Parts: sequence; structure tokens; C-alpha cells
Amino acid sequence: MEISGSAFNSGLNAIQAGQRRVDQAATEIASNTLPQAPVETPPAQQVNPSPSGAANTQADLAESLVALNVGKTEVQAGAKVVETADEVLGTLIDTRA
Repeated sequence: MEISGSAFNSGLNAIQAGQRRVDQAATEIASNTLPQAPVETPPAQQVNPSPSGAANTQADLAESLVALNVGKTEVQAGAKVVETADEVLGTLIDTRA
């Protein structure tokens, strides 16, 4: 019985960790894609005016999308662990009954 409980806990922990990852990635994606008010910087204070800021934002967005997919896969794997533990427990109960 302890093995099954451990499997349920592992599956639940994976689901919760995946959900946290999805939530964080979704927040990062939303903050990167929402229009923001432009900040005017005087030319004298510009260190290196280049389009690298847009590339940096695209890299951040790509990383967030990857994290979103990793979280989704983590939730699916955790759900499969819980499902399998449920099937094993059902088999054990059928065997003992």
C-alpha cells in the first residue's frame, strides 16, 4: 500500500510542479507580448542604440514558450503516473478480494 501512496504523491507533485511552471511561463509570455508605453531616452544617455532589445525579447519569449511546453508535458506525465498508480491499486484490491 505504501508503494501506491508514494506513486500517487509523486504524480501529484509532478502535476503541481508542472502547473507552477505553466503559470510562470504564461505570466512571462503575457508580460512580453502586452503593449507597453515607450520610454523616451535622450540621445545623450543612449549607450548603444541597436535593435538588440527586440532580439532579447524574442529570446525571452522563446524561452517562455519552451517552459510552457515543458510544464504541459510535466503535467501530462504526472497525470499518467497517477492513472497508473490507480490501476495498480485496483489490481491489488481485485487480487486480494
